Amino acid sequence: MKDLVTFMAQNLVNDPSQVQVEQIERPHVTVLQLRVAPEDMGRVIGKGGRVANAMRTLLRVAAAREGKRVILDIV
Repeated sequence: MKDLVTFMAQNLVNDPSQVQVEQIERPHVTVLQLRVAPEDMGRVIGKGGRVANAMRTLLRVAAAREGKRVILDIV
């Protein structure tokens, strides 16, 4: 899951070297925290949060195939 988020974010931003994804395991759920450069934040969130919601949807589907729950936080 971490690799999927990293791949999506690196292809959206202008500075892929600033993309960082931290994986936090909690009971029954995995939390992925995405950090990007401040000037790329708008590209990751998108107008009205559409890009962020699309990323969360793809992540949710991929996690469901493995029988897991995943939450994406954009920090």
